[in-house]
Amino acid sequence: MSAPTCTISVIYYSSTGNIAAMADALGEGAAAAGAQVRVRKVRETAPPEAIAYNEKWADFVERTKDDEVATLDDVEWADGIALGSPTRFGGPASQLKAFLDTTGGLWAQNKLVDKVGTSFTSVSTAHGGLESTILAINNHFYHWGSIVLPLGYENPFLLKESGNPYGASFVARKGAGPDEVALTAARMQGERLARVTAWIRAGRQAQAGTESAS
Repeated sequence: MSAPTCTISVIYYSSTGNIAAMADALGEGAAAAGAQVRVRKVRETAPPEAIAYNEKWADFVERTKDDEVATLDDVEWADGIALGSPTRFGGPASQLKAFLDTTGGLWAQNKLVDKVGTSFTSVSTAHGGLESTILAINNHFYHWGSIVLPLGYENPFLLKESGNPYGASFVARKGAGPDEVALTAARMQGERLARVTAWIRAGRQAQAGTESAS
């Protein structure tokens, strides 16, 4: 088996499973492009009474209680990082934000510089803040000194079908899960993340080799 082209961490928060499904699809796209991939959820911090109020939320928490939880090692390990969250009032969920707020030690050591970062989201209404959520998540990459990677319109499918150049997104109308359009966009985002991250990694390795030989 050939060596992975790069390492990718997909770190997400999901309350009912929509973002989890997109995270898995994005990870599939990155793996298909040759990356070594970790898909990790962040820890649930909502009080039990709030979770119990929503049957789908409670069911998802129960179904995923044994899934691996994201740690700072997953951030440090990765050459490229995808962050996903449902939209909460036009921004990311507090659960993802709480995890990202713990990265200050890595940031202070410059261990997040030049990582490649991309974001994805879902929302329950058509104009509920898809783009603003992705932009808000991306603020962390700016402060880390990372390289922000949009989904763009490289593939005609993204222009004609998914329609969001900021990142893979989905409008969960009437509680429906991600459709194949959203999952395809997520896979494309994972492939693009792995491809561009591999270029960055190869360039850094080449530079390190040149410097050690001089």
